[in-house]
Amino acid sequence: MLELIDISKTFSPGTVNERVALNKLSLTVNDGDFITIIGSNGAGKSTLLNAISGYFLTDSGRIVLDGQDITLMPEFRRSRFIGRLFQDPMSGTAPNMTIEENLALAAGTGGWLHTIDHADRERFREQLSLLGMGLENRLKHPVGTLSGGQRQALTLIMATINPPKLLLLDEHTAALDPTAAEKILAVTDKIVKEHRLTCLMITHNMQSALEFGNRTLMMDAGNILLDVSGEERGKLTVNDLLEQFRSLVGKSLTNDRMLLRNE
Repeated sequence: MLELIDISKTFSPGTVNERVALNKLSLTVNDGDFITIIGSNGAGKSTLLNAISGYFLTDSGRIVLDGQDITLMPEFRRSRFIGRLFQDPMSGTAPNMTIEENLALAAGTGGWLHTIDHADRERFREQLSLLGMGLENRLKHPVGTLSGGQRQALTLIMATINPPKLLLLDEHTAALDPTAAEKILAVTDKIVKEHRLTCLMITHNMQSALEFGNRTLMMDAGNILLDVSGEERGKLTVNDLLEQFRSLVGKSLTNDRMLLRNE
């Protein structure tokens, strides 16, 4: 279980550029929750994941994962049990290394410094077969020869080959074409369910926010405005979410990326 207790983060405090990114935010994430997160630009969505992953320390509050206070733990130590994917499909892999070498590094078997044996390759093939992209037959191919969608899919496998306590997805399909994005979302859903992962996923696609996972958060100005799950969530439509935003914030949601991706 992940507990965020009154966490706050302000950037450029005391200057004309001061911006409150997280405002005494509290959240409990239960084991096995797959939470989708929506909100306008600057709502604090990525800042929230950055705080959880340890990219920076919060100004105040506590972060507790499975009973362990990780508030002051550096990012490199948290990365041992927190997996993360970003928007850029090129950021999570080493392009000049082969698929199997990338997977070996992610699995902790040493990559090119380690002799990858038959058991390693069988494990890699089994994981890659989940993607349905034929990558299990291309272990010796350099990752730089893959498409953006293939690289993001590989990054997803790398982040989960040793199932993490927590998986953070920061708009991991935003840079992909619609077909590739749909494929990656389906694979994401399959892997999260298969490994029973606890997952937080930021998305600009409001339909996806309702279709995937079991719980949806709406953020604005560093706060959680809406936390919906169960039967109530099942009845919501995209128009309902837009109306909720108008009602809670007092203005319409004007993020073009979100509005254009809801058909």
